[in-house]
Amino acid sequence: MNSYETIVVGAGGVGSAAMRELARRGQKVLGIDRFAPPHDRGSTHGETRIIRQAYFEHPDYVPLLWRTYEHWAELEKASGAKLFTQCGLVEAGPADGEVVAGVLRAAEEHSLEVEQLTASELTNRWPALRLPDNLSAVFEPTAGYLLVERCVETLLGDAKQRGAELLTDCEVTGWSASDKGVEVTTTRGTFTAGALVITAGAWAAELLGELGVPLTVLRKSLFWYSSTGVERAAELPAFLYELDYGVPYGFPPVDGQRMKVAVHDGGVPVDDPLEQAESIDAHELEVTQRFLAEYVAGAGREPLHTGTCLYTMTPDSHFVVDRHPEHANVVFAAGLSGHGYKFAPVLGEALVDLVTTGETELPIEFLGLQRFHP
Repeated sequence: MNSYETIVVGAGGVGSAAMRELARRGQKVLGIDRFAPPHDRGSTHGETRIIRQAYFEHPDYVPLLWRTYEHWAELEKASGAKLFTQCGLVEAGPADGEVVAGVLRAAEEHSLEVEQLTASELTNRWPALRLPDNLSAVFEPTAGYLLVERCVETLLGDAKQRGAELLTDCEVTGWSASDKGVEVTTTRGTFTAGALVITAGAWAAELLGELGVPLTVLRKSLFWYSSTGVERAAELPAFLYELDYGVPYGFPPVDGQRMKVAVHDGGVPVDDPLEQAESIDAHELEVTQRFLAEYVAGAGREPLHTGTCLYTMTPDSHFVVDRHPEHANVVFAAGLSGHGYKFAPVLGEALVDLVTTGETELPIEFLGLQRFHP
């Protein structure tokens, strides 16, 4: 039986960051993943993820974002890999809606740099973008995007250089814990450790079912459209629009030819993540096509490439990051609800703090399990 100081189950976004942080602190670490990360079977793929600080979902995320920006900058410097592009972010919607009002609230509470734009100011700066009179827009210059697969590769590569081991194409079939340690059973043997970190994404419900937090898995569609007809496409910011028919978002063309566009809301419920269908959701396709026709002049109208990914949703769409209520040596992050990847390194740090010292100075209390069991 192989023994380690800490086992990490799920080596995608947060799991790869936790592995790196544990190895950085000198631990003997084993990461286990059902596939071979970075892979396209979960939530951590699809080329890009937006990263931003003026967080419309809740201002309490902002201090964590400051820390995660530090982590990404440190990882870029240490690895020499280009991970983050600061292209800025335009967010638009009704003035009294969730997005614009939430951005302004977070910016005011934390003194963040955010610029309000009129329709003419928006189009003068980025000729391809449109804004109707009934919508407002804000621009966050410090926002941008992360190259998600490269980020996972870099985190795992650094973790392995520091001595961490990674077991791929391996299913975890169960785990148990006591004051003496943990035991993880898999299709490739049984492993023991002093502690366990569970970052299993869409499979978290199977491993954390007894916690009583309902986690819903949604399949989301991703689309890449031609950007060759978009004026000054390479200068575009990332963008997100809160519209009456959906919440589409997108990116400038990473390869100079195609721009990724998807829809943040909605999604198709998935009973078994292993049976993730490759079929594209017709409604999400329609939303992205309508959005581009109305708001991004010159963009292609038929996707050049498509894909799918998984959102694992909590009832309130906020993460759950905590220690297991019955086992102090087991910690977890679950239900990132489609907006968690940017936080991967800071969540990894928080989990490692909890599992090694029992506490963390990072402000994660609002993400705790207690909100579901007051």
